[in-house]
Amino acid sequence: MRISRVCILSLILPLFCISQTFSGRVIDKMTQQPIETAAVYFDNTTIGTTTNEKGEFAITYTDAVQSSLVISYLGYQVILIPDYRTRNNIIIELVEANVALDEVYIEYDDGLTRRQKLRLFRKEFLGISKFGKSCKILNEEDLILKYDKQNKALYVSSKVTVKVKNKALRYEIAYNMIDFEVNYRHVDVATRTFIPNSVTYIGTSFYKNIKGSEKNKIIENRELAYRGSVQHFMRSLFNANIRNEGYEIYHKRFRVEEWDHFTVEDIKDSDFKKVILSDKVAILYNNKFQSGLQLEIDEFLVDTYGNYTPIIGVYFSGAMGSQRVGDSLPSDYGLNN
Repeated sequence: MRISRVCILSLILPLFCISQTFSGRVIDKMTQQPIETAAVYFDNTTIGTTTNEKGEFAITYTDAVQSSLVISYLGYQVILIPDYRTRNNIIIELVEANVALDEVYIEYDDGLTRRQKLRLFRKEFLGISKFGKSCKILNEEDLILKYDKQNKALYVSSKVTVKVKNKALRYEIAYNMIDFEVNYRHVDVATRTFIPNSVTYIGTSFYKNIKGSEKNKIIENRELAYRGSVQHFMRSLFNANIRNEGYEIYHKRFRVEEWDHFTVEDIKDSDFKKVILSDKVAILYNNKFQSGLQLEIDEFLVDTYGNYTPIIGVYFSGAMGSQRVGDSLPSDYGLNN
């Protein structure tokens, strides 16, 4: 099964680890009035703030932040700013969202009840691991769900930010869903059998630590979620210490030297490295968890924090392919250590 998870990465890269501050002002494009309490955050991180009564904000970042800056406010279109490193003190004009098209699908008769579609969505969005099962979507009533019987596909959107509480990892996740799609290779409604062929979800996310996140059990859970994850593997790939981090690489059922199949090259004046994979490989972590990795692109870029781009065309299966939002950590996880 193929899975794609997308966040928007900036490729305007810093050369030094220097703390910088980006500031701006958020206003309504039509009225030119300031917007108070708009969310401002770096995608897929815990780094965020809100605008004041004048619509102003300031947010600090370092080279650990490679993702786009997100501006979000209820009822308005989300704004992504990838080039904040070359700009500052800007005015950001938000445009009211057009939700007329979404309203058409609320009463769409597609052969499945809303309860059935919600069950399918939770499984593929949150995951079925113990961490995924600990998650709760706090505003399911805002989800718009459509099942296409002919193409055996589930589509989900939302007019507002999807709010997820991860009890096991003690995060509250605000997820701006741009696209969600599951394509099934086999469906039997009578027996409730839905076997996915591919899962793709695209959006921006902000992680907030909630009460109890400092407890030892939660710290252990987060480290357990990290070890063997795509994020962990990508960081290990960047640092050329795959084997030391507990990974073994297999090709056609035989264990191989990892660097016979992976090529990792420095890029001049960049914090990213270029990765080339010669053929599909299997990845075994800690002698227990097996995944597959194959590319449908010639190469991809990765940085020391586990960010990689493009995401479409880099396909994981097995243990890593089954990881969902419920298993995910912010991209700045562990950087303070």
